[in-house]
Amino acid sequence: MGSVTGTVEKLLLAAPRGYCAGVDRAVQTVERALAAYGPPVYVRKEIVHNKHVVDDLREKGAIFVEEETEIPHGATTVFSAHGVAPSVRENAAERELQTIDATCPLVTKVHVEARKFAEQGYTIVLVGHDGHEEVEGTMGEAPDRIVLVENEDDVAHLQVPDPDKVAFITQTTLSVGETASIIAALKDRFPNIAGPKTDDICYATTNRQAAVRQMAGKCDLMLVVGSRNSSNSVRLVEVARDCGAESYLIDNAGQVQEEWLEGKRVVGISSGASAPEHLVQELVQFFRDRGVSEISEVDVVREDVRFMLPKKIREAVSAA
Repeated sequence: MGSVTGTVEKLLLAAPRGYCAGVDRAVQTVERALAAYGPPVYVRKEIVHNKHVVDDLREKGAIFVEEETEIPHGATTVFSAHGVAPSVRENAAERELQTIDATCPLVTKVHVEARKFAEQGYTIVLVGHDGHEEVEGTMGEAPDRIVLVENEDDVAHLQVPDPDKVAFITQTTLSVGETASIIAALKDRFPNIAGPKTDDICYATTNRQAAVRQMAGKCDLMLVVGSRNSSNSVRLVEVARDCGAESYLIDNAGQVQEEWLEGKRVVGISSGASAPEHLVQELVQFFRDRGVSEISEVDVVREDVRFMLPKKIREAVSAA
């Protein structure tokens, strides 16, 4: 066997990593809806951005659709953790869908801010990624008042009706550092800009990036477990690379490429907020099988955030 079994000596595991409270709640919502109402349960978009989670729920009887208009009249329907625009709720009501809203409460907070700023007559600048489901949902709250910026260049070219009546909000899963410089650029251009009372980037995004930032310098290679459409997972790879570590996003241990490991002694592992822990443990096992025995956790912060399940699910569970 010609593989390089020998170079990796040590694994560092980021803590915190993996599931955040919003993902945990969303996945449980679909599982409990299936248990309470029986399949099929329709889910608009991927419940969370992870291939394994979606495949697993599909096997249990969840049917994933792109749009609520594809769902049969009156069917049980779950809205994904990323949130939806008001127009989606209207369509769902017209079809008399039995909706269960698994939107993360921290995304809902941004929707509430968008509505509040819109009612107060602000032009709202949303910092986020074009086409991301969370951005589509938030912009739907006030489509004629919200403009999207993705970088500082967008800020420089921004045209608004009244520079003194501008507010900003952000997607919850952005790069903390990059977003700070975009907000600084906004404050520079619009000195009277209003913003949210507390940061829109969520605790989990912030903590996972902080852990990677603290570890990256000690690692020759950083592997992030997560799916390609997961915004917060992609950001973790960017953070590691910004800190000078070679880094890759993988869906599972099977995607590790031999050439990445050549000459690497210390490998760091983290996972995005929608990646189940068993995928990380399989990756750890992959390295154990190669003779790596030194494995340690890098504890950066303790997370104890929990969200209650949606009311409909709590009621269904207690009725059962």
